Formats: sequence, structure tokens, C-alpha cells
Amino acid sequence: MSAPVLIWGAGAIGGILGACLARAGHAVQMVDIVEDHVRAMRDDGLAIKGPVERFVQRLPAATPDELEGRYERVFLCVKAHHTEEALDMLLPHLAPGGHVISAQNGLNEMMIAERIGVENTVGCFVNYGADWIGPGRILYGNRAAVAVGELDGEMTPRVAEIHALLRLVEPDAVATDNIWGYLWGKLGYGALLFATALTPDSMSDAMDRAAHRPVYEALGAEVMRLARARGVRPLGFNGFDPDAFARQDAGAMRASLDAMVAHNRKTAKTHSGIWRDLAVRRRKTEVDAQIGVLVEMAGADGIAVPALTRLRDLIHEIEAGRRAQSAALLDEMVPLCA
Repeated sequence: MSAPVLIWGAGAIGGILGACLARAGHAVQMVDIVEDHVRAMRDDGLAIKGPVERFVQRLPAATPDELEGRYERVFLCVKAHHTEEALDMLLPHLAPGGHVISAQNGLNEMMIAERIGVENTVGCFVNYGADWIGPGRILYGNRAAVAVGELDGEMTPRVAEIHALLRLVEPDAVATDNIWGYLWGKLGYGALLFATALTPDSMSDAMDRAAHRPVYEALGAEVMRLARARGVRPLGFNGFDPDAFARQDAGAMRASLDAMVAHNRKTAKTHSGIWRDLAVRRRKTEVDAQIGVLVEMAGADGIAVPALTRLRDLIHEIEAGRRAQSAALLDEMVPLCA
């Protein structure tokens, strides 16, 4: 496609996506609400740092109030709990018949499809490790799974086009007929990452602690139980084995957690974005848009999810300043999960 690609949210995920597409010769337009970041991208370029890639790419960038024009292809890359607000600002810039690709955590495709229709919504799963570390600077910590697909599973020409774009970021990106499987797999993986963020430890160190393995096993099993109730077949990636948690097979869950630890030992992004929101940026996490949504679904389906519910509540307490990040919080969850 020769028309510019609009990337709404130029943080960790969107920044790397836009920089890689522009470097390959594609026209992109970046949008972000952080004015210093926008100026840095325009004036000095976006600096991608880390073991995967190191380069600087100057990018057309604007704040939402500066943006003009309409775009046929929009990557939505904001935090999940900012999706509705971002859509309010974005939709006047979506061309008739254009589509939005949700490169986010969670099940935001459902909300987007309600606003603009399933036919104008494309699912996207991104797991590469990245952090926004300051205006005009993003850490690219590791390569990881990336997938794109239509919500109804049809393999369309636009999925093939988006797949080609995503391969400029991750050469092993896949086009899939089961994007919901990837998104629910990421919810299971993400629940485990939220648990690691209860502590000051790295993702790998937290998941490697034997005393807390029952917590990770219970969280994974609860998410997989919800997926089954919704008729979804979750897919695995980067060590996460959804079938192991669905079966609650002790040996297979142990092997999956070991594989996740090994995967995360190799990244320069040692801590999750959730941990960074709590410990560094001191702001709300995506807990309500991910774990909270799962708890609400469980209530609607009559399924007990005590581990997910307690995890959500503990993250809320840290966000509010009532509790400090500590391995003791996982200690508290063990009796609930064992």
C-alpha cells in the first residue's frame, strides 16, 4: 500500500513498528500524546536501542490535536485501558472503508469491532520485548512471536499485506486463521507477568522461584478454563504452553514455566511493562483491561477465578500506594492456589 500507515501510540510497540516500517521505505505517520516524544521523533529521530536493533529513524509525528487527514490503515498501539479514549480521537481520521489493527494486549478487538464493525477490525498479537525509556528513545530488548489475522479467521489480501509489514519487524511473524487463540494465549502469559510484577524481581527470577510456582499454575489454568468456556483454542508461544495449563498437568506446566524462564533470561527487557508502570512510571497498569475483564467474564459465566481476582486486587493496592511490591505478596497467594 502506497498510502501512509497511521500508527496511533508511538510508545514501545508502536515506536518500533513505525521506525522499522519507515526504515524499509514505507510512509508512516506517528501520533502520540507526549509532546516531547513527538518533537524528538520529528526533530532528532526515534532512537531504537538494544541488542536486537540499534538505529535512529526520523519520523513524521503529531499530537492528536495536530493530526490532519484520513488514513486507510491504522495500527492502534496504546495501552489497553486507553483504547476507548484513543478511538474517540482516532476515528475522525479513519478513511471510509479503512481498518484498525489492534497491536495491543487484551481483547480490545471486541471493543473496536463494536465501534467500527468486525469488517473494519483486524486482530494482531505482539510479544516482542520493548520499553519506552524517554522522549525519542525506545529499548528493543528481544525478538518474540508476532501474528495477525481477521477476527472471523478468513485469510484475506489485507491480512497478507499487514503480515508483510509485520515481517519487517519480526521476520517470523505469522498470518493466522486463529487470532483469538493467540490473544487468549497472551492473556494466559500476561496473567503470569502480572504476578511477577507483584515483586521487584525480574520476570525470569520471579517465575523461577519454586515456592511460587503454584500461583503461576493456578493463574494459567484459570485463564485457559475461561477460554474453553468461550470456545477458544489458545495457542502457545515463547515457552507458554496453554494445553499444559488447561490440563493442569503438573509436569507439563513445570516444563512450560522453565521454558518461559529460559526465554526471558535472554532479553534485555528484564522486567515486564506492568512492573515498569508500577515501579518506574508510577501509573495505572492495564490490570482492569486484562485481568479485570477476565474476572468479569468469569462472573458472567459462573466460573470461579480466585487467583485472578486476588491478583487484580493486589495490583490495585500497589497502584494506590497501599502495598509495596514484594515477594511476600506472592507468598500470600500461595494458600489460595496450592
